[in-house]
Amino acid sequence: MRITTFTSLALIATIAIAGCTRADRFGEGADGAGGAGGMAGANAGVVPGSANDPTSAAYFNQTIGDRVLFAVDQSTLSPSAQDTLRQQAQWLTSNPSYQAVIEGHADEQGTREYNLALGARRANAVMEYLVAQGVAESRLRFVSYGKERPIEVCSTESCYMQNRRAVTVIAGGALS
Repeated sequence: MRITTFTSLALIATIAIAGCTRADRFGEGADGAGGAGGMAGANAGVVPGSANDPTSAAYFNQTIGDRVLFAVDQSTLSPSAQDTLRQQAQWLTSNPSYQAVIEGHADEQGTREYNLALGARRANAVMEYLVAQGVAESRLRFVSYGKERPIEVCSTESCYMQNRRAVTVIAGGALS
């Protein structure tokens, strides 16, 4: 009896697919809990320090958000900025081993001195908001970079908008 190539491939594919349907093939239960080494629980699959670790700086940056934006020549927090900062405060409160440096930035319009002062007002507004939300002031400090560290170098409003920001930089250990 002769089996054709097509029939052979179909048979192999069927066997391969059938092998993939066993829920416990990697030591997992039917509910998917467990994983390599049979670890079960809320942290199964969480890589320490990665963006899926809720106690990591990477998680803070990518999930919570490390920056808020400001309007032209303003240091007033928008409702959107306040939402982000509330989440930052909750994260900082839940992770007391971290400190934060808040960087104030401005777009390239205006003098260096004006933009340094504006960046300081923006960073201070963020710091005051975090303190008001319960973050210990001793865990925070701020610095202004004015227009010296732009995300985008350009002459359009869409670029300027990205540079008018305050960024919360998370660090472990003591502030010096």
